[in-house]
Amino acid sequence: MSKHPIARTTLSTLLGTPVLDAAGHMVGRVREMTVDAGVDSAHVASIIYKVTGGAGRGKLQTVAVKDTAWTPAGTFQLAATADPQPFVMTEHAGPDSTEAELNATDHLLLLERDLLDQQIIDVTGRKVVRVNDIELQWEQNGALTHGEAADPQAEHKLRIADVEIGTRGAVRRLLKGLPHATVNALANKFAANSIPWEFVDLIESNPARRVKLKIEGERLAKMHPSDIADILEELAPKERAALFTSLDEETAAETLEEVEPKLQKALVESMEPSDIADILEEMDPAAAADLLAELPEETTDEILEEMDPEERQEVEELLEFEGTSAAGRMTTDYVSVSVDGHVADAVQALREFDGDTETITEIYLLRKDDVLEGIVPLAKLILADANSELIKLAEPHFVSCNVDAPSKDVIELFDKYNLRSLPIVDKEKKLAGVVHAEQVIALLRAER
Repeated sequence: MSKHPIARTTLSTLLGTPVLDAAGHMVGRVREMTVDAGVDSAHVASIIYKVTGGAGRGKLQTVAVKDTAWTPAGTFQLAATADPQPFVMTEHAGPDSTEAELNATDHLLLLERDLLDQQIIDVTGRKVVRVNDIELQWEQNGALTHGEAADPQAEHKLRIADVEIGTRGAVRRLLKGLPHATVNALANKFAANSIPWEFVDLIESNPARRVKLKIEGERLAKMHPSDIADILEELAPKERAALFTSLDEETAAETLEEVEPKLQKALVESMEPSDIADILEEMDPAAAADLLAELPEETTDEILEEMDPEERQEVEELLEFEGTSAAGRMTTDYVSVSVDGHVADAVQALREFDGDTETITEIYLLRKDDVLEGIVPLAKLILADANSELIKLAEPHFVSCNVDAPSKDVIELFDKYNLRSLPIVDKEKKLAGVVHAEQVIALLRAER
């Protein structure tokens, strides 16, 4: 049967709501609501209420929402088949929580404890905001209009609709305890400012629990690394570290290249050397070398020791160059083929390239002794026949720069010749690396 909305409400409105047993007698008041994110992150799984009478007075009980009905009087009523269970409320699980505390609620999101007044990520707005209230939507199977008595046989669901981040939610919280009609009349004088729940990403201070909640993964990974970098800069250190460590290695590497050096250092210093090494292996070698150059020598050595030999060698070679020289700005991620090669050879080299393909604009032609003989723009390569000789597609003139040249010479060459990339050669004209336009832009930003 189709689902029909019964009523829209808010978390702050429902907290403190009376809970009745099947006979209509009050047994407690709502203390909290949970979401079992591993099962259904869009709906409230259960309510937690504090018992108000009898032997269990003051203790907490939990019952599934599907075993309750929302009455016209604005109360929760337990179904005759409901089976409330004791619930032990733990503090918000943090990095220092015991295993028992983590296991108690590691799969649950408690709406008041874990969301109200907490920072969250607005995925579409690409910003960090603070939660003032949560808007909820009752749903029930069957055609039921607002105001009718709830059918105890129908299955009820309480959907999380929006997260309120504006003044309206703050007013509801401030006036909590007053009659609902009065609170709503005052709160509704302020414009709604909310984010649909499906566009919310949580910031969980405990990385292990954050992964178990299974809410953030795909949404955050779809954001541009520069947007994630902006969000990291808005967070407090603990939340920042938790968010960063929840990223996959490739996304973390791209994000790390986008953040300011000071923040790069802070993020790296909060992690284990082996974890940092995994991320640096995904980074452009030049960016990895620049980051390591800012760390204490002992820390750098520990990280390098954890890296794969091939990536470590590339980074170590770049660390030997002066940071203000052309070589200090170059990367060893480029595509080169023999000067005697054909277009098909260049295409194969591109397919085998495991670096950032977005930076590749040119193919470099080398002699057997690695001396640079020519440059072929990628556009010419795409339009040429597979059997065409690469040397015949090479630019008639190309510009290069010596490894010892100062950074200002690199900038001047990019400006004078309108370059997309600049090959860096040693005294014997052997290709040592390449400076891409994005590295020059980063250099200019740093000098402002």
